[in-house]
Amino acid sequence: MWKSGDLVTRSSYGSDVCFVIVEVDEASGVAILKGVDVRLMADAPLEDLVSVTESDQKRFEETRHRVEDECLRLVRSRRAVDFEKRCLRKEARFHSEPDFFERPGRVLHLDGDGSYLQKCLNMYKELGIRAIGRHVLEAEMPTAVTALLEQYEPDILIITGHDGVIRKGKDLSDLSNYRNSGHFVKTVAAARKHMRSMDELVIIAGACQSHYEAILDAGANFASSPQRIMIHALDPVFIAEKIAFTPINETVNVYDVVRSTFTGTDGVGGLESRGKYRIGLPRSIY
Repeated sequence: MWKSGDLVTRSSYGSDVCFVIVEVDEASGVAILKGVDVRLMADAPLEDLVSVTESDQKRFEETRHRVEDECLRLVRSRRAVDFEKRCLRKEARFHSEPDFFERPGRVLHLDGDGSYLQKCLNMYKELGIRAIGRHVLEAEMPTAVTALLEQYEPDILIITGHDGVIRKGKDLSDLSNYRNSGHFVKTVAAARKHMRSMDELVIIAGACQSHYEAILDAGANFASSPQRIMIHALDPVFIAEKIAFTPINETVNVYDVVRSTFTGTDGVGGLESRGKYRIGLPRSIY
């Protein structure tokens, strides 16, 4: 007997993704599933479910750590190059004066999943990014976002959670064929109404298989998912990192941003946007 909280995979998909059961409908014989490492919501017949064993769980955890470590390696490698460039630029602007301080962009992260949000907040801390996180259900985001923007005044807004195509093979241009893309679109539109400039507020929105075009059209700078594929839980964080540490007088290299993610251009895309990193002088002694 399956129940909420059980870890499962789907036999018909080769047990490629680890899910947690959100809800079981015994009458229809269908379970609603949420990805453990990917931002995907899906449903599956109960007979298609396979219990995740301890060895399976260990395998998924090893894969997760490998993905996260590789993404961090790419970020740190790029950061080393960027840091050298920034040092040269500072020397040119401030001559030999070393007494400057750094101010990367601030992030407000709205996430429909509390456990994913905590993973992201841990990664922001690891990357030295100032971030505020709020667990808000996807359906409640459109009405909550304006007050949160007024309260925290971020440079970068992330709107994410879980999503997925409901009926495979149907019209992918129809927002009603997505679990939460419509909510993401409304949230982006509300945020953009609050702050019109795409340079003042950089918006990153979407989850697995989200309606990429509609989210961009609503006013997002970056969105998922161009090829309607799954994105990793931390992909939005790695996009935000690149924006937060790109100088305000430079345009973010879209390719570099997407390359920082696990899923690449199939999973994430966007528009040219200005960075949010500033340097200041002098550093306070207090």
